[in-house]
Amino acid sequence: MPADFNWAIGGEAGDGIDSTGKIFAQALSRAGRHVFTSKDFASRIRGGYTAYKVRTAVDPVQSVVDRLDVLIALTPRTIEENLDELHEGSVIIYDGERTTMANVEIPEGMIGLDVPLKRLAEEAGGAIMRNVVALGAACEVADFPIENLDSALEKRFGSKGRALVENNQEAARSGQDYVAEEYDHDLDYELETTDADYVLLNGDEAIGMGAIAAGCKFYAGYPITPATDVMEYLMGRIEQFGGHVVQAEDELSAINIALGAARAGARSMTATSGPGIDLMSETFGLVATSETPLVVVDVMRSGPSTGMPTKQEQGDLNMMLYGGHGEIPRFVLGPTTISECFWKTVEAFNLAEKYQTPVYIAADLSLAVTEQTFSPETFDMDAVEIDRGKVVDEETVAEWQNEKEQFKPHAITDDGVSPRAFPGTDGGVHMSTGLEHDELGRRTEDTEMRVEQVDKRNRKVETARTEEDFSSREFGDPDSANLVISWGSNEGAMTEAIDLLDEEGVDVRFLSVPYLFPRPDLTDEVEAAENVVVVECNATGQFADVVEHDTLSRVDRVNKYDGVRFKADELATDIKAALQEATQ
Repeated sequence: MPADFNWAIGGEAGDGIDSTGKIFAQALSRAGRHVFTSKDFASRIRGGYTAYKVRTAVDPVQSVVDRLDVLIALTPRTIEENLDELHEGSVIIYDGERTTMANVEIPEGMIGLDVPLKRLAEEAGGAIMRNVVALGAACEVADFPIENLDSALEKRFGSKGRALVENNQEAARSGQDYVAEEYDHDLDYELETTDADYVLLNGDEAIGMGAIAAGCKFYAGYPITPATDVMEYLMGRIEQFGGHVVQAEDELSAINIALGAARAGARSMTATSGPGIDLMSETFGLVATSETPLVVVDVMRSGPSTGMPTKQEQGDLNMMLYGGHGEIPRFVLGPTTISECFWKTVEAFNLAEKYQTPVYIAADLSLAVTEQTFSPETFDMDAVEIDRGKVVDEETVAEWQNEKEQFKPHAITDDGVSPRAFPGTDGGVHMSTGLEHDELGRRTEDTEMRVEQVDKRNRKVETARTEEDFSSREFGDPDSANLVISWGSNEGAMTEAIDLLDEEGVDVRFLSVPYLFPRPDLTDEVEAAENVVVVECNATGQFADVVEHDTLSRVDRVNKYDGVRFKADELATDIKAALQEATQ
């Protein structure tokens, strides 16, 4: 039996695939097993292939792999789409009584379990529960205690009444009993349970949780895949901590409303995806020139234009690094794991206020929609530190006034950071404008003041380089001549790929970069390596270009831009091929 177990359900959009997958993931988590999920869904409400995959093990898992042990197939296409991942002994659960599934052919060497999902669901109380019947069947196949599924069903349906919970639990047992009574296969699966306690969440939820922990008091956003879950997580939660969520009419309104809240002194955030970032670019410049702290989350998806809204890509890097007219100081943080989505969000708020700049959080669809298990200690709220920066009060404001006792919100300073007075601070009344301004915030076209203000704003980044730790993280063999560099959600797949490469006698040193601007200087690492490969999910190698620019060295590239995230075994194969080509 393999160390991990891989399960999936697939069908049409609108078939309840996502909710069914999450119920099973929660059941596994509640059983003390680690979980890592992957979703494949169409950008429409109904129709189009959609799937939910769960990889689970007693030990932590950080990636998906090209193997499926149990597949619940609600449509014939589900089998076709996953044929490459099925193996000899894989179990396919399907409902042969459905017209579309009546003539399904189970591939040779695999085990087909024809379970009347709809009929059993109707007997339990309603055809809508057919997916739950399938979950019960999967529990029997995997020798997984169904009591854990009971607990997940309680969580999912408990608010809708006891009767509905019991109906679903009955439906699950009918699926379990049917497989136990009708099939006598010797299946080599036994899902071990433990007493461990895990938190299951995705990247969007981790960003929302991080915002609350950081003291965010205002969120404005417009629904857009795959960033919507940030807003949905905050709604109903941030209010408990004195915050507010506003759904704006579009992305332009969202960032402008968030800017207004930030000017009023609230920690403020907005989240969107690539098309929304396009629309926010003008206000992004206003945020920077008015020196207003604001956090902007970009959950990247396939582009350009509408592109593929439900598919993976890391194609917005150049836009976040360079987008906006003029020269705009900024920070760009790129969380590389779901747990880091939490911590980088906390850090983003601190950087925004400490340096009075806009901060991008560069997430991506794979981080956003993937659920993963963590120990509760991973999100230690006592370790969260809040730094509101150079805020003045009534006692210190006089230090930043001119001879007329006028406050200077854009005072020229050695570190580039001016004083900040919240509204209502006695002696701190001021204005700011999108026009170039003097120290008082009044518009000016004075050439000397223009140069001083531009230099002052740019000094913030240089100050941050000396005061903050923008290091990369290192994995693998530190003495290897083969260097792999990546950013974003590729870290999990890459760390597992290292082990697979090691089994094939290929050693690598891996640097995962969570800071995209300012970013670590990788010159020494690149110069010390014989072969350098940059891994990312885009066509042109945007981060590879950055590495070449910074280090004045050519690098090899592994790029994936088909809308699907890297898998560990796939990545190991691609890197091995790239290294072999580089040494020929």
